[in-house]
Parts: sequence; structure tokens; C-alpha cells
Amino acid sequence: MNNVHELPVRIYYEDTDAGGVVFYANYLKFAERGRTEFLRDIGFENSQLFKENRVLFLVKRVEAEYFTPARLDDNLTVKTKLLTLKNTSFEMKQDVMRGEQLICAMKIVLVCVGEDGRPFRLPAAVRDKLFEKGPVE
Repeated sequence: MNNVHELPVRIYYEDTDAGGVVFYANYLKFAERGRTEFLRDIGFENSQLFKENRVLFLVKRVEAEYFTPARLDDNLTVKTKLLTLKNTSFEMKQDVMRGEQLICAMKIVLVCVGEDGRPFRLPAAVRDKLFEKGPVE
């Protein structure tokens, strides 16, 4: 089983700043799409999780390091994998690549919360599927 989810991303004018490079905050958007597709790939859509379990995944922490800029028309890949899994949270590593070149590396902690915004135990089905995607510390 491949434990890394890959999402292709093309860079458009809307993604760039006045200098012609990808605006740094847009990498967070690319990462969000990568995490969403990672979850969809293991059988869960965010809207379904809320409708059926009344839970959401909120970003608690982001660490991002930028190595080289991406530019208009670049074809990138967002690589997403699970690092750690806890009762109410999990950590993911996300790398934005241009071919074999690392553009941006991120670690993101997500917390499962209920409707009241308080931490909520990960639904068993989600936890089980995430565990299968390991590596899990």
C-alpha cells in the first residue's frame, strides 16, 4: 500500500504575487486540497464527516519551510502522508514538489472537534483508516 497521497497542482496567475512567484500563503491552500483529497481517497469527505458524525478537522499548528519559488505554469505535486495519530488529533507531513525538487515542506497538526468547537475523539472508522495509512508514532 502506498502511504503517500499525491495531488497535482498547476500554477495560475491568481496564485502568483507581483514578483511573479507563488504567494507564500497559497501553499497552505494547496496543502488543504492535498489533505482533503487524502481523506477522500481513504473514503471520507469533510461534508460527510460533519453530516454523519458532527465533527470537523481544524488546523491547530502549521510549520512551513520554503526552499525555492514556484512560478506561473509550473506543474507541482502535493505529497501528503500521516506522521502521528492520537485520540483527537493527527499530524501530517506535506511536501510541495516540482519534479524531484522540494519547493515547500510543511507539518500540520489537525484536531477533531465537535459542533461546540471542543476536541472530540476521532470517529473509529476514520481512526482505523488513518492507522492503515501509517507510519504512526
